[in-house]
Amino acid sequence: MPRGRVEGLYYITHIDNLPSIMARGVLCHHRIDSEQIPFTHIYDAQIVANRSAMHVPDGRSLWEFANLYFQPRNAMLYRVLCEKSAEDVVVLAIQPTVLNRPDIFISTGNAASPLSEILPASQARRRVPQIKAATDKKWWTEVDGSKREMMAECLVPDSVPSELIQTIYVASHEVADKAKALLGQGGLPVIPEPEMFFEPSRRTPLTRHLFLVEGDLFFSRLHTLTVSVNCVGVMGKGLASRAKYQFPDVYVFYQDLCRRRTLGMGRPYLYKRESSFDNQLADEPSSLSNSNLETWFLLFPTKRDWRQRADIGGIQEGLEWLQANYRAEGIKSLAIPALGCGLGWLDWREVGPLLCRSLSALDIDVWLYLPAERKVPEEYLTKEFLLGLGI
Repeated sequence: MPRGRVEGLYYITHIDNLPSIMARGVLCHHRIDSEQIPFTHIYDAQIVANRSAMHVPDGRSLWEFANLYFQPRNAMLYRVLCEKSAEDVVVLAIQPTVLNRPDIFISTGNAASPLSEILPASQARRRVPQIKAATDKKWWTEVDGSKREMMAECLVPDSVPSELIQTIYVASHEVADKAKALLGQGGLPVIPEPEMFFEPSRRTPLTRHLFLVEGDLFFSRLHTLTVSVNCVGVMGKGLASRAKYQFPDVYVFYQDLCRRRTLGMGRPYLYKRESSFDNQLADEPSSLSNSNLETWFLLFPTKRDWRQRADIGGIQEGLEWLQANYRAEGIKSLAIPALGCGLGWLDWREVGPLLCRSLSALDIDVWLYLPAERKVPEEYLTKEFLLGLGI
Protein backbone atom coordinates (compact mmCIF):
# COMPACT_ATOMS: atom_id res chain seq x y z
CA MET A 1 0.00 0.00 0.00
CA PRO A 2 1.41 3.45 -0.87
CA ARG A 3 2.39 5.40 2.22
CA GLY A 4 -0.43 7.75 3.28
CA ARG A 5 -3.16 5.97 1.31
CA VAL A 6 -6.26 5.02 3.33
CA GLU A 7 -7.49 1.52 2.45
CA GLY A 8 -9.85 1.34 5.40
CA LEU A 9 -10.63 2.51 8.93
CA TYR A 10 -10.79 0.11 11.84
CA TYR A 11 -12.97 -0.63 14.86
CA ILE A 12 -11.74 -2.86 17.69
CA THR A 13 -14.39 -4.88 19.53
CA HIS A 14 -15.25 -8.12 21.32
CA ILE A 15 -16.18 -11.04 19.10
CA ASP A 16 -19.47 -11.50 20.98
CA ASN A 17 -20.63 -8.09 19.69
CA LEU A 18 -20.62 -9.16 16.04
CA PRO A 19 -24.35 -10.08 15.78
CA SER A 20 -25.38 -6.78 17.42
CA ILE A 21 -23.06 -4.74 15.22
CA MET A 22 -24.32 -6.41 12.05
CA ALA A 23 -27.89 -5.59 13.11
CA ARG A 24 -27.38 -2.04 14.42
CA GLY A 25 -24.02 -0.86 13.09
CA VAL A 26 -21.04 0.39 15.08
CA LEU A 27 -22.61 2.54 17.81
CA CYS A 28 -21.17 5.29 19.98
CA HIS A 29 -20.79 4.69 23.73
CA HIS A 30 -23.56 7.18 24.55
CA ARG A 31 -26.14 5.30 22.50
CA ILE A 32 -25.08 1.91 23.83
CA ASP A 33 -25.39 3.25 27.36
CA SER A 34 -28.63 5.25 26.98
CA GLU A 35 -30.48 2.50 25.10
CA GLN A 36 -29.07 -0.21 27.39
CA ILE A 37 -27.93 -2.29 24.43
CA PRO A 38 -26.25 -5.55 25.51
CA PHE A 39 -22.59 -5.10 24.69
CA THR A 40 -19.34 -6.75 25.79
CA HIS A 41 -16.78 -4.03 26.50
CA ILE A 42 -13.08 -4.60 25.84
CA TYR A 43 -11.70 -1.25 26.98
CA ASP A 44 -10.76 -0.42 30.55
CA ALA A 45 -13.77 1.22 32.27
CA GLN A 46 -11.72 4.23 33.35
CA ILE A 47 -10.50 4.90 29.80
CA VAL A 48 -14.09 4.81 28.55
CA ALA A 49 -15.24 7.10 31.39
CA ASN A 50 -12.44 9.59 30.68
CA ARG A 51 -13.56 9.94 27.07
CA SER A 52 -17.07 10.91 28.20
CA ALA A 53 -15.62 14.08 29.75
CA MET A 54 -13.70 15.10 26.60
CA HIS A 55 -15.19 17.07 23.74
CA VAL A 56 -14.82 17.84 20.06
CA PRO A 57 -14.74 21.51 18.93
CA ASP A 58 -18.56 21.81 18.68
CA GLY A 59 -18.94 20.79 22.33
CA ARG A 60 -20.14 17.22 21.94
CA SER A 61 -18.56 14.48 24.05
CA LEU A 62 -16.30 11.84 22.53
CA TRP A 63 -18.92 9.41 23.83
CA GLU A 64 -21.26 10.63 21.10
CA PHE A 65 -18.99 9.36 18.34
CA ALA A 66 -18.06 5.92 17.08
CA ASN A 67 -14.27 5.93 16.99
CA LEU A 68 -12.42 4.34 14.08
CA TYR A 69 -8.64 4.04 13.89
CA PHE A 70 -6.47 4.67 10.85
CA GLN A 71 -4.09 1.96 12.14
CA PRO A 72 -5.54 -0.90 14.22
CA ARG A 73 -2.14 -2.27 15.27
CA ASN A 74 -1.59 0.45 17.85
CA ALA A 75 -1.10 1.03 21.56
CA MET A 76 -4.81 0.67 22.29
CA LEU A 77 -5.05 -2.77 20.68
CA TYR A 78 -1.83 -3.74 22.47
CA ARG A 79 -3.42 -2.72 25.77
CA VAL A 80 -6.62 -4.65 25.00
CA LEU A 81 -4.58 -7.77 24.29
CA CYS A 82 -2.67 -7.37 27.56
CA GLU A 83 -6.00 -7.90 29.35
CA LYS A 84 -8.05 -9.97 26.90
CA SER A 85 -7.33 -13.13 24.95
CA ALA A 86 -6.75 -12.66 21.24
CA GLU A 87 -9.51 -15.25 20.82
CA ASP A 88 -12.03 -12.67 22.07
CA VAL A 89 -11.00 -9.68 19.94
CA VAL A 90 -11.86 -8.78 16.34
CA VAL A 91 -10.99 -5.80 14.16
CA LEU A 92 -13.62 -4.54 11.73
CA ALA A 93 -12.38 -2.84 8.55
CA ILE A 94 -14.68 0.01 7.50
CA GLN A 95 -14.87 1.38 3.97
CA PRO A 96 -12.80 4.57 3.66
CA THR A 97 -15.79 6.36 2.08
CA VAL A 98 -16.80 7.27 5.64
CA LEU A 99 -14.12 9.97 5.34
CA ASN A 100 -16.34 11.75 2.80
CA ARG A 101 -19.02 12.51 5.39
CA PRO A 102 -19.23 16.23 6.24
CA ASP A 103 -20.12 15.61 9.90
CA ILE A 104 -17.05 13.62 10.98
CA PHE A 105 -14.06 14.80 12.99
CA ILE A 106 -10.51 13.54 12.63
CA SER A 107 -7.89 13.56 15.39
CA THR A 108 -4.15 13.78 14.75
CA GLY A 109 -3.54 11.14 17.43
CA ASN A 110 -5.42 9.58 20.32
CA ALA A 111 -8.49 11.82 20.56
CA ALA A 112 -8.35 11.65 24.37
CA SER A 113 -4.85 13.18 24.44
CA PRO A 114 -4.53 16.94 24.97
CA LEU A 115 -1.63 16.89 22.48
CA SER A 116 -3.88 15.77 19.61
CA GLU A 117 -5.80 18.17 17.39
CA ILE A 118 -9.44 17.30 16.68
CA LEU A 119 -10.36 18.76 13.30
CA PRO A 120 -13.72 19.03 11.52
CA ALA A 121 -13.96 17.30 8.16
CA SER A 122 -13.54 20.52 6.18
CA GLN A 123 -10.12 21.15 7.77
CA ALA A 124 -9.03 17.56 8.22
CA ARG A 125 -9.26 16.15 4.71
CA ARG A 126 -6.11 17.80 3.43
CA ARG A 127 -4.28 16.41 6.49
CA VAL A 128 -5.45 12.81 5.99
CA PRO A 129 -2.42 11.63 3.95
CA GLN A 130 -0.07 13.09 6.57
CA ILE A 131 -2.07 11.54 9.43
CA LYS A 132 -2.20 8.15 7.72
CA ALA A 133 1.53 8.24 6.95
CA ALA A 134 2.25 8.82 10.64
CA THR A 135 0.35 5.61 11.48
CA ASP A 136 2.13 3.41 8.91
CA LYS A 137 4.73 2.09 11.34
CA LYS A 138 5.63 -1.28 12.84
CA TRP A 139 6.34 0.07 16.33
CA TRP A 140 6.12 3.23 18.37
CA THR A 141 7.57 5.13 21.30
CA GLU A 142 6.15 7.74 23.64
CA VAL A 143 9.14 10.07 23.42
CA ASP A 144 8.73 11.03 19.75
CA GLY A 145 4.92 11.12 19.84
CA SER A 146 4.48 8.08 17.61
CA LYS A 147 2.58 6.18 20.31
CA ARG A 148 -0.10 8.89 20.36
CA GLU A 149 -0.03 9.55 16.60
CA MET A 150 -0.60 5.90 15.70
CA MET A 151 -3.94 6.08 17.53
CA ALA A 152 -5.28 8.78 15.17
CA GLU A 153 -9.06 8.49 14.93
CA CYS A 154 -11.98 9.21 12.64
CA LEU A 155 -14.90 10.20 14.88
CA VAL A 156 -18.29 9.40 13.35
CA PRO A 157 -21.41 10.86 15.02
CA ASP A 158 -23.79 8.31 16.55
CA SER A 159 -23.08 5.24 14.43
CA VAL A 160 -21.40 3.63 11.42
CA PRO A 161 -23.85 1.59 9.31
CA SER A 162 -23.02 -2.09 9.13
CA GLU A 163 -23.17 -1.85 5.32
CA LEU A 164 -19.82 -0.03 5.47
CA ILE A 165 -18.05 -2.95 7.16
CA GLN A 166 -15.96 -4.66 4.50
CA THR A 167 -13.80 -7.21 6.34
CA ILE A 168 -13.36 -8.77 9.77
CA TYR A 169 -9.80 -9.49 10.94
CA VAL A 170 -9.03 -12.06 13.61
CA ALA A 171 -5.93 -13.56 15.21
CA SER A 172 -6.24 -17.17 14.02
CA HIS A 173 -8.20 -19.65 11.93
CA GLU A 174 -9.89 -20.91 15.10
CA VAL A 175 -11.22 -17.42 15.87
CA ALA A 176 -12.27 -17.08 12.22
CA ASP A 177 -14.42 -20.21 12.56
CA LYS A 178 -16.04 -18.78 15.70
CA ALA A 179 -16.75 -15.46 13.99
CA LYS A 180 -18.26 -17.18 10.94
CA ALA A 181 -20.54 -19.20 13.21
CA LEU A 182 -21.78 -15.98 14.86
CA LEU A 183 -22.36 -14.31 11.49
CA GLY A 184 -24.12 -17.22 9.83
CA GLN A 185 -24.36 -17.95 6.12
CA GLY A 186 -23.40 -15.20 3.70
CA GLY A 187 -21.43 -13.25 6.29
CA LEU A 188 -18.56 -10.87 5.66
CA PRO A 189 -15.05 -12.09 4.81
CA VAL A 190 -13.23 -13.15 7.97
CA ILE A 191 -9.46 -13.08 7.57
CA PRO A 192 -6.86 -14.40 10.04
CA GLU A 193 -4.08 -11.80 10.43
CA PRO A 194 -2.07 -12.89 13.48
CA GLU A 195 0.57 -10.16 13.11
CA MET A 196 -2.14 -7.48 13.40
CA PHE A 197 -2.81 -8.90 16.87
CA PHE A 198 0.89 -9.04 17.82
CA GLU A 199 0.85 -12.80 17.38
CA PRO A 200 3.51 -14.77 15.46
CA SER A 201 2.52 -15.94 12.00
CA ARG A 202 4.03 -19.31 12.89
CA ARG A 203 4.82 -21.09 16.14
CA THR A 204 5.88 -24.71 15.78
CA PRO A 205 6.84 -26.80 18.83
CA LEU A 206 10.09 -28.75 18.68
CA THR A 207 10.02 -29.81 22.33
CA ARG A 208 7.81 -29.03 25.33
CA HIS A 209 9.54 -25.67 25.78
CA LEU A 210 11.25 -24.87 22.46
CA PHE A 211 9.32 -23.34 19.56
CA LEU A 212 10.25 -22.21 16.05
CA VAL A 213 8.62 -18.84 15.47
CA GLU A 214 8.05 -16.38 12.64
CA GLY A 215 7.04 -12.86 13.63
CA ASP A 216 8.19 -9.82 15.57
CA LEU A 217 10.52 -10.85 18.40
CA PHE A 218 9.94 -7.56 20.23
CA PHE A 219 6.23 -8.31 20.61
CA SER A 220 6.72 -11.82 22.02
CA ARG A 221 5.90 -10.67 25.59
CA LEU A 222 8.52 -13.12 26.86
CA HIS A 223 10.63 -12.18 29.86
CA THR A 224 14.03 -11.86 28.15
CA LEU A 225 14.64 -10.72 24.58
CA THR A 226 17.89 -11.55 22.82
CA VAL A 227 19.61 -9.03 20.55
CA SER A 228 22.63 -10.09 18.52
CA VAL A 229 25.39 -7.49 18.73
CA ASN A 230 29.02 -6.87 17.86
CA CYS A 231 31.68 -5.97 20.40
CA VAL A 232 32.51 -2.45 19.22
CA GLY A 233 29.33 -0.61 20.22
CA VAL A 234 27.67 -0.22 16.79
CA MET A 235 23.93 -0.91 16.46
CA GLY A 236 23.50 -0.13 12.79
CA LYS A 237 21.04 -2.66 11.34
CA GLY A 238 18.59 -5.42 12.16
CA LEU A 239 17.24 -6.09 15.65
CA ALA A 240 20.08 -4.12 17.20
CA SER A 241 19.06 -0.99 15.29
CA ARG A 242 15.43 -1.53 16.34
CA ALA A 243 16.48 -1.77 19.98
CA LYS A 244 18.63 1.35 19.63
CA TYR A 245 15.75 3.56 18.50
CA GLN A 246 12.81 1.99 20.29
CA PHE A 247 14.57 1.44 23.61
CA PRO A 248 17.53 3.86 23.77
CA ASP A 249 18.41 2.82 27.33
CA VAL A 250 19.45 -0.56 25.90
CA TYR A 251 21.80 1.18 23.47
CA VAL A 252 23.37 3.32 26.22
CA PHE A 253 23.88 0.23 28.38
CA TYR A 254 25.39 -1.70 25.46
CA GLN A 255 27.82 1.08 24.53
CA ASP A 256 29.00 1.28 28.13
CA LEU A 257 29.69 -2.46 28.13
CA CYS A 258 31.77 -2.08 24.97
CA ARG A 259 33.70 0.90 26.35
CA ARG A 260 34.56 -1.09 29.48
CA ARG A 261 35.31 -4.19 27.37
CA THR A 262 32.90 -6.20 29.48
CA LEU A 263 31.20 -7.66 26.43
CA GLY A 264 33.11 -10.18 24.34
CA MET A 265 32.68 -13.26 22.20
CA GLY A 266 31.33 -16.09 24.32
CA ARG A 267 30.33 -13.58 27.04
CA PRO A 268 26.69 -12.49 26.57
CA TYR A 269 25.49 -9.88 29.01
CA LEU A 270 22.07 -9.65 30.64
CA TYR A 271 20.54 -6.19 30.99
CA LYS A 272 18.01 -6.51 33.81
CA ARG A 273 16.02 -3.37 33.14
CA GLU A 274 13.37 -2.57 35.75
CA SER A 275 10.59 -1.75 33.35
CA SER A 276 8.24 -3.61 31.07
CA PHE A 277 7.48 -3.39 27.36
CA ASP A 278 3.82 -3.41 28.35
CA ASN A 279 4.28 -0.13 30.19
CA GLN A 280 5.99 1.42 27.17
CA LEU A 281 3.77 0.02 24.43
CA ALA A 282 0.26 -0.04 25.94
CA ASP A 283 -2.12 2.90 26.07
CA GLU A 284 -2.69 4.20 29.63
CA PRO A 285 -0.30 1.62 31.17
CA SER A 286 -0.68 2.86 34.75
CA SER A 287 -4.04 1.12 35.08
CA LEU A 288 -3.03 -2.16 33.45
CA SER A 289 -4.10 -5.06 35.63
CA ASN A 290 -2.15 -7.79 33.85
CA SER A 291 1.15 -6.33 32.68
CA ASN A 292 4.55 -7.99 32.63
CA LEU A 293 6.52 -6.37 35.44
CA GLU A 294 9.86 -6.44 33.64
CA THR A 295 11.47 -7.06 30.27
CA TRP A 296 15.15 -7.97 30.16
CA PHE A 297 17.61 -7.94 27.25
CA LEU A 298 20.26 -10.54 26.55
CA LEU A 299 22.99 -8.82 24.54
CA PHE A 300 24.55 -11.70 22.62
CA PRO A 301 27.79 -11.09 20.66
CA THR A 302 27.88 -12.87 17.32
CA LYS A 303 30.89 -11.03 15.80
CA ARG A 304 33.73 -8.87 17.09
CA ASP A 305 33.30 -6.08 14.54
CA TRP A 306 30.16 -5.13 12.64
CA ARG A 307 32.04 -5.43 9.33
CA GLN A 308 32.93 -9.08 9.93
CA ARG A 309 31.11 -12.33 9.29
CA ALA A 310 29.48 -13.87 12.38
CA ASP A 311 31.69 -16.23 14.39
CA ILE A 312 30.05 -19.65 14.77
CA GLY A 313 32.58 -20.63 17.45
CA GLY A 314 31.81 -17.52 19.48
CA ILE A 315 28.08 -18.21 19.16
CA GLN A 316 28.58 -21.74 20.47
CA GLU A 317 30.55 -20.40 23.45
CA GLY A 318 27.76 -17.90 24.14
CA LEU A 319 25.16 -20.68 24.08
CA GLU A 320 27.26 -22.66 26.54
CA TRP A 321 27.30 -19.60 28.82
CA LEU A 322 23.52 -19.34 28.51
CA GLN A 323 23.03 -23.02 29.41
CA ALA A 324 25.28 -22.66 32.45
CA ASN A 325 23.85 -19.37 33.74
CA TYR A 326 20.20 -18.87 32.76
CA ARG A 327 18.80 -20.28 36.03
CA ALA A 328 21.14 -18.36 38.31
CA GLU A 329 20.56 -15.14 36.35
CA GLY A 330 16.77 -15.49 36.72
CA ILE A 331 15.73 -15.72 33.06
CA LYS A 332 12.07 -16.84 33.08
CA SER A 333 11.48 -17.19 29.33
CA LEU A 334 13.54 -16.31 26.28
CA ALA A 335 13.01 -14.96 22.76
CA ILE A 336 16.07 -15.40 20.56
CA PRO A 337 16.79 -14.77 16.85
CA ALA A 338 18.64 -17.10 14.50
CA LEU A 339 22.01 -15.82 15.67
CA GLY A 340 24.37 -14.92 12.86
CA CYS A 341 22.00 -15.93 10.05
CA GLY A 342 20.87 -12.49 8.92
CA LEU A 343 23.51 -9.81 8.79
CA GLY A 344 26.13 -12.30 9.97
CA TRP A 345 25.90 -14.33 6.72
CA LEU A 346 25.87 -17.73 8.39
CA ASP A 347 23.78 -20.60 6.99
CA TRP A 348 20.72 -21.81 8.93
CA ARG A 349 21.71 -25.38 8.06
CA GLU A 350 24.78 -24.86 10.26
CA VAL A 351 23.33 -22.54 12.90
CA GLY A 352 19.84 -24.05 13.29
CA PRO A 353 20.90 -27.44 14.71
CA LEU A 354 23.47 -25.75 16.99
CA LEU A 355 20.85 -23.40 18.40
CA CYS A 356 18.12 -25.99 18.78
CA ARG A 357 20.25 -28.65 20.46
CA SER A 358 21.58 -26.09 22.91
CA LEU A 359 18.28 -24.30 23.63
CA SER A 360 16.34 -27.56 24.02
CA ALA A 361 18.31 -28.14 27.22
CA LEU A 362 16.67 -25.09 28.88
CA ASP A 363 13.59 -25.84 31.00
CA ILE A 364 11.96 -22.48 30.28
CA ASP A 365 9.90 -21.45 27.26
CA VAL A 366 12.19 -20.46 24.39
CA TRP A 367 10.96 -18.96 21.12
CA LEU A 368 13.56 -19.25 18.37
CA TYR A 369 12.78 -16.75 15.60
CA LEU A 370 13.54 -17.93 12.10
CA PRO A 371 15.63 -15.75 9.76
CA ALA A 372 13.55 -12.90 8.34
CA GLU A 373 15.90 -12.28 5.41
CA ARG A 374 15.19 -15.53 3.55
CA LYS A 375 12.76 -18.44 3.74
CA VAL A 376 14.14 -21.62 5.28
CA PRO A 377 13.07 -24.78 3.39
CA GLU A 378 10.77 -26.98 5.48
CA GLU A 379 13.21 -29.89 5.30
CA TYR A 380 15.56 -27.87 7.52
CA LEU A 381 12.87 -27.15 10.11
CA THR A 382 12.10 -30.70 11.16
CA LYS A 383 12.84 -32.19 14.57
CA GLU A 384 14.97 -34.81 12.87
CA PHE A 385 17.23 -32.22 11.26
CA LEU A 386 17.37 -29.71 14.12
CA LEU A 387 17.54 -32.04 17.09
CA GLY A 388 19.22 -35.04 15.48
CA LEU A 389 16.32 -37.33 16.23
CA GLY A 390 16.55 -40.69 14.58
CA ILE A 391 20.15 -40.12 13.48
